[in-house]
Amino acid sequence: MAEWTIGILGGSGLYAVDALEEVQWIAVDTPWGAPSDELLIGRIEGVKFVFLPRHGRGHRIPPSDLNYRANIDALKRAGCTDVVAISAVGSLNEAMAPGQFALAEQFVDRTFARPPSFFGTGLVAHVSLADPVCPRLSHLVGAAAEAAGADVARGATYVAIEGPQFSTRAESRLYRSWGCDIVGMTAMPEARLAREAELPYALIGMISDYDSWREGGEPVEVAAILERVRANAETARRMIVELARSLPDERPPCPIDTALDGAIMTAPDARDPALVAKLDAVCRRVFAQP
Repeated sequence: MAEWTIGILGGSGLYAVDALEEVQWIAVDTPWGAPSDELLIGRIEGVKFVFLPRHGRGHRIPPSDLNYRANIDALKRAGCTDVVAISAVGSLNEAMAPGQFALAEQFVDRTFARPPSFFGTGLVAHVSLADPVCPRLSHLVGAAAEAAGADVARGATYVAIEGPQFSTRAESRLYRSWGCDIVGMTAMPEARLAREAELPYALIGMISDYDSWREGGEPVEVAAILERVRANAETARRMIVELARSLPDERPPCPIDTALDGAIMTAPDARDPALVAKLDAVCRRVFAQP
């Protein structure tokens, strides 16, 4: 049993957490480059939180330019045990309306310009990603969101697009035909990398709009999204407080804590020392084994 340390990846409209106490901003260096911003570290109800504004304070970084590997590595180095992603999303499902929150359960990855893994030539690994979110963490986040006053839709399939443009109407209708419920630009490879780093991951989407699939519907515009995001962000802040209040005093183990067991294919004597050095945080537990 161990203490919880919750990493929060704050998306559009969520750049700080006011409820944090004992607050300090800390710069973290990673072998993958600089994360989006410094880490805001503090406590809520005695629980340690590590907050990282995904796009940087002031929303400086577009989705394709985010250093996803550095962000996840930084949270791992800061001692995070679990990661909650909070993201603005569009709805592809009539039943998931703007103003609601949606818990992602599955992902469809349509990104193409982002490094998808910590591993590569010199150290090959294949983690299981059949169930990409942690059900325990997702349940806790959903309950906290409801306690904060959110109307929460569960079991959503999130399609991650490259962006930065929004979908065409044809693309939006295609994603609906695939059974996708929400659309965004940041969940991938974020969820993939969290699993490689043995970090249980949950994503809750703040629905800002119906995407462009509706007949006669208005095109997606940033101004309308920002108005909805500002309202949703206040609920998200309350959700984080409710999450802190709901966590058990001690954190029971999770199967994702050992996701790398059996995943690394490369024999120890064939591993690239430079890549091994870069993976000192991600593979700390595995490399420490005799």
